[in-house]
Formats: sequence, structure tokens, C-alpha cells
Amino acid sequence: MSHEPSRRTTLLAAAVLLALAACWGSTFFLIKDLLDRVPTLDFLALRFTIASAALLLVAPRALGRLSPTVRRHAVVLGLLYGVAQILQTTGLAHTPASVSGFVTGLYVVFTPLLAAAILHTRIPPITWVAVVLATIGLGVLALRGFSTGYGELITLASAVLYALHIVGLGAWSTAQDAVGMTILQVMVIALVCTLATVPDGIVLPARTSDWVSVAYMAVIVGAMGLLGQTWAQAHLPPTRTALIMSMEPVFASLFAVWLGGEDVTNRLLLGGSMVLGAMLIVELAPRRVVEGEVPHIAV
Repeated sequence: MSHEPSRRTTLLAAAVLLALAACWGSTFFLIKDLLDRVPTLDFLALRFTIASAALLLVAPRALGRLSPTVRRHAVVLGLLYGVAQILQTTGLAHTPASVSGFVTGLYVVFTPLLAAAILHTRIPPITWVAVVLATIGLGVLALRGFSTGYGELITLASAVLYALHIVGLGAWSTAQDAVGMTILQVMVIALVCTLATVPDGIVLPARTSDWVSVAYMAVIVGAMGLLGQTWAQAHLPPTRTALIMSMEPVFASLFAVWLGGEDVTNRLLLGGSMVLGAMLIVELAPRRVVEGEVPHIAV
């Protein structure tokens, strides 16, 4: 029998997700610089291969403790995330980065819709208010004109897959299986990205500094990030997770100001405040008002 997570546990899970959003936002400059020298798919394949090796080295027996059902779930989640990564990065080549960030962030809208359709979760009105507020905030933060084309459409497809991944983790993850599920997910992501790029050969970084960047993004942001998300979603419903994770572009903009010398703009202040406000709505309101029961479905 599973027990209702305590308030302290759910707050810790929310803090973990917020820290992950900050870490993901901090990688913007690293990735932008690295991709000038290493092709995107090659970087993804290398990143998740290193992440897989690091996790297996730390917890070599975790995979063996997974039941066949949990392994099947982890494979499905890894496929969703891996294909989403490929679609997102491919779309980025055909659309401005700001538009790509906004369209990708629409997983905050798709997550409650898919949770309601798949998990039959009732989404309370206050949560929908937060979703709308976060979406508008992302638009204010990122958009400087918008047109719909090939790049936007495949990026939108990646947002749907990211939402499915969040919903799937919310339904299937448990705290005791978090490490094993993370390892298998990362291995599947590495396989998907490698298969996508291996026909053209894999370009490896030539600089020591690039290897350090890849190692940081593989071990800290990749492996530990997905582990943290998998554990956190054992204690949080999908929509609440998506709203917290929508802080990533806000952190990316803050790091752009801090490390990149960019100016603090009214768009950043207004859009960032709206996304932050959306997150605070679901964090400060009573839990029974914000979130419904999150069933663990079997497939």
C-alpha cells in the first residue's frame, strides 16, 4: 500500500524540481557555445551515453531490482524523452530560439490536458488559472513575433511528448524504483540519440573545456536531473510538476543577464513574474484545492 506523501516530502520534491529548472536554465550558454563545434545529435548521444555509464557505475544493481512492468514503463518513458529531444533540437534549426523555447514550454498546457484524458485526473479551476498565467508569461518572456512553419510544428510535437513523459512519470514512478527507472530511461535515450546520428558518424569534442561542459551536462544536469525528476514525480502530480518546470526559461533569462551581460527588460520582469506567480499559486494554495488524486496506472 502506498501512503499519501507528507507535506514536507512534497515541498522537498517541489524544491528539487525548482533546482532542476535552475540547472537546466544555466546550461543555455554552455550548449549554445558547444553546438558551434559539435553537431546537436552527436552532443545528445555523447551526453546521455556518459550519463548512462555514470549511473551504472554508481548503482550497478538498481536495474536488476526492477520488475518487468517497471522496466517496460521505463523503456516507454525513455523513448518518449529521446524522440522529444531529437524533435526539439531539429526544430531549433528551423525556428528562432525564443520561439522554440515558448513552443517547447507549451508542455505546461498539454500536461493537464493529457493527465485529464489518460489518468482521468480532475484539474481544479485554480490550477487552470495557473496554467493560463504560465503560458501567457512564457509568451511575454520569449516571443518577439510568431509564425507557424515546419520548425514550429515539430517543436510542438516535442512539447506533446515532453508532456506525455511528465504524465507517465506521474503515473508510474515510485521512490523505491527511482534509480533503476532513471538508469533505464537514460540508456534508452542514449540509444535513440545514437541511432539517429550514427549513420553520419559521431563527432567528438576536440577541446578539454568542451569535454568538461559535456561531463557537467551529462552527469549533473542529465543523470542527476532525470533522477531528481523521477523521484520528485513519485510525490507530485503531473500538472504541478509542469508548472514548476516552466520556470526553466525564467532561470535561463536570469543567467543570460547575470553571465551573458544581457539587459534586464520589462519583458523579462513581466513574463518572469507571471510564470513565478503561476508556480506560487499551486504551491501556496491548499493541496486539496490544487491537485486531484494521481493514479498509478498499469500498462
